[in-house]
Amino acid sequence: MSSTEHPRTFHVKSFGCQMNVYDGERMAELLTAQGMHAIDAREDADLVVLNTCHIRERATEKVYSDIGRLRREDGTTPLIAVAGCVAQAEGAEIMARAPSVRVVVGPQAYHRLPQMVAAAAAGGRETETDMPAEAKFAALPRRRKSGPTAFLTIQEGCDKFCTYCVVPYTRGAEISRPYADLVDEAHALVDGGAREITLLGQNVNAWTGEDGAGRAVGLAGLAQALAAIPDLARIRYTTSHPADMDDALIEAHASNPKLMPFLHLPVQSGSDRVLKAMNRSHTAQSYLDLIARVRAARPDIALSGDFIVGFPGETEAEFADTLALIDAVGYAQAFSFKYSARPGTPAADMPGHIAADVMDDRLQALQARINRDQLAFNQASLGRRCSVLVERRGRQAGQWLGKSPWLQSVHFTDEVAVGDLVEVDLIEAGPNSLAGRRVG
Repeated sequence: MSSTEHPRTFHVKSFGCQMNVYDGERMAELLTAQGMHAIDAREDADLVVLNTCHIRERATEKVYSDIGRLRREDGTTPLIAVAGCVAQAEGAEIMARAPSVRVVVGPQAYHRLPQMVAAAAAGGRETETDMPAEAKFAALPRRRKSGPTAFLTIQEGCDKFCTYCVVPYTRGAEISRPYADLVDEAHALVDGGAREITLLGQNVNAWTGEDGAGRAVGLAGLAQALAAIPDLARIRYTTSHPADMDDALIEAHASNPKLMPFLHLPVQSGSDRVLKAMNRSHTAQSYLDLIARVRAARPDIALSGDFIVGFPGETEAEFADTLALIDAVGYAQAFSFKYSARPGTPAADMPGHIAADVMDDRLQALQARINRDQLAFNQASLGRRCSVLVERRGRQAGQWLGKSPWLQSVHFTDEVAVGDLVEVDLIEAGPNSLAGRRVG
């Protein structure tokens, strides 16, 4: 492809969270609508979109490393676009440091990607990092084909300002998409083949809107409306904030049969002092009380969480408080990370940063507890009969993989198809998956 020729093929590589996966899918839809074709081999693509995440340490360096790897043997590069949160936070620096990058677009402006690519193909360099969230969603094309599971972003941004987090600066203030738009997109996803929809947001349970009758509803009301779609079998949501877990949503886990018995509810630490330093609005006890209320509504619910070890000033006793909270909850799964300073966040300037080897030791100890509880949860599932949504073929002949209602990976052997919901008995448990036997 010459430097002035419009790209015919593209490859989108998304890093990080599920919202980035959703954004990557929407960018691909935009480019496809312009007559371009997606290909798997990014080294052969005319256009490569690096859809970046800024949450973890060295995210920026990884972007530059990826840009460097796009140089071909003959010295040429594809047309490179950097999108996502790193683009939002460091767009000007990227343009200065990486001349091969022709497009920089933030997560609230990627609806302009086709026009920016066209301008770049004509010889320009384009940057767009404004945050008109509603303009973005209004400009995106109607959803078409989807797999058996699909993501649906319903809320973006964050007003919580946790001291370690860049999301308020890269994704902007909390904003909820309109109820009617979400119901319409969900119908389109189901028409395209989705049997399960995961509702996404930085604080997804902060979503609010008005239904068709003008009544104020929260996430529970939206989930109830989506449950009325006949061919939609399952509803999930992530990521939740404890401060926005209201009574209606807790009750929905008992009353809405399509709302899956799984809840991802990050706590980050079991120490009240650390939680306050993080600007988290809950205490360890209020979090445990909330978990007790959720379990009272749905006793079989699987719980997931997020943890940061080595936050500035964290003592051994405070880390022990986190381990105690893990023991008290019994998570089915969880994500855990070493604290990494993000430029511009208050925590980056706090005293008492923890040595790397200490953080390593704490992370290993925490993950050992999580792994123990995940295996215990899977083992406790043995003997259950449940539905499994078939997502893809397994490695062995005749083997299929799917998810249980509790988001466990289940493999079994039978004659089925992707998208089928099949009944299985869970007969063998490992730390990361279960074996099932199809009923009948």
